[in-house]
Amino acid sequence: MRRALHFVFKVGDRTRTATFYRDVLGMKILRHEEFEEGCKATCNGPYDGKWSKTMFGFGPEDDHFVAELTYNYGVGEYHLGNDFLGLTLQSSQAVSNAKRLGWPLTEVAESLYLTQAPGGYPFYLVDKEHILFSDPVQKVCLGVSDLQKSTHYWNTLLGMKVIDKNEEKKTVLMGFADTQCKLELQDISGTVDHGTAFGRIAFACPREQLPDLEALMKKENQKILTPLVSLDTPGKATVEVVIFSDPDGHEICFVGDEAFRQLSMVDPKGNELLDKAMAEDKSDEWFAKHNKQKAAA
Repeated sequence: MRRALHFVFKVGDRTRTATFYRDVLGMKILRHEEFEEGCKATCNGPYDGKWSKTMFGFGPEDDHFVAELTYNYGVGEYHLGNDFLGLTLQSSQAVSNAKRLGWPLTEVAESLYLTQAPGGYPFYLVDKEHILFSDPVQKVCLGVSDLQKSTHYWNTLLGMKVIDKNEEKKTVLMGFADTQCKLELQDISGTVDHGTAFGRIAFACPREQLPDLEALMKKENQKILTPLVSLDTPGKATVEVVIFSDPDGHEICFVGDEAFRQLSMVDPKGNELLDKAMAEDKSDEWFAKHNKQKAAA
């Protein structure tokens, strides 16, 4: 009844980032939206100004794990922490694209390459054909300071099942279903630093479960970043979300599934809308003309 949806990345260079997701990874633009003011649920981070949201994926969010890229106009750079340890996807085409385009690749194991999205986010590419009708995105890895404590949180409170444990690598692989993108927790033997680039992982559940989830977190004295709230997107469905923080401060969004399926429908104009927004974004030229640099968060 619950499913993994997307991971939120803050991006400073929207044009180069679009090249990475479109031309290197081979993802499609599922939808693009522009906003004049900050999100009530801080989807774009702690910023009040104009921002945009672009969803990239190998297929619709109904059955694919996708990337949500948030771009804050005027912010050109974010500081990476050690919280996000990588997204793994299986695509020999992505490896081939990277080699053809000269995108840096490092072979870290047999048929496994490490690359970086603009901003330094690590991506692991498995050099194998992805299985037809399956999602190439396999897992998201997050750093934790206490593996046992974090496993208890995700398993007992959020209902994720433990799929695999690796004591040598200090990892636990979890998921709501075998067919979905998995969450891997890795013990980093130290404090988790979220920097300013910190992301957010999102899941869907039946709308009726949201108040119960929130009540459970209150009862267990867990941190609630955003109590249950409705979010509006002009011309699209209104969704309800509640946002938690796990023991290491990783942001976790749960959204009502029914309305989200309407909101997340693929927009065939997504490519056109993003390209138009990038063409109209003269912020780089303005900063260069005034001999200034965009803010580094």
